[in-house]
Amino acid sequence: MHIAEITKRAGRGKRRKRVGRGEASGLGKTSGRGNKGAGQRAGWRQRGLQEGGQMPMFRRIPKRGFSNAKFAVRYSVVNVEALEATFPPNTHVTAQALREAGLIRSLSCPVKVLGDGTLTKKLIVDAAKFSKSAAEKIQKAGGEVRVSA
Repeated sequence: MHIAEITKRAGRGKRRKRVGRGEASGLGKTSGRGNKGAGQRAGWRQRGLQEGGQMPMFRRIPKRGFSNAKFAVRYSVVNVEALEATFPPNTHVTAQALREAGLIRSLSCPVKVLGDGTLTKKLIVDAAKFSKSAAEKIQKAGGEVRVSA
């Protein structure tokens, strides 16, 4: 038999485990839960960080310093080449226009324009931030750079 001879549907779904259907099934009586203890009872779940009496990893490792991750500003990034490919000349490019064109995922993050690629069209671009090269390319093409809050 060759792998090419197996149909697409073969082995697609594993049958569910039918527990508590008599001793002969192999999953009768305790239904695979073992004897006694919380694990046998309904509603019990093991916590992911539980290490069975050993000091948990997050308590063994020293905690020092400060992390800015919670406060860091994340930007939706768009390159100049994407603006060139997407928008016709003399277009006002805003975050909303970028969202509708599918260049950014959501309007929750501010937009930053980066200078990767070339720009030959005159565009008016509204964004929270611009790299130096992006601003130069937009202005060189006769466009306008507007920093919006």
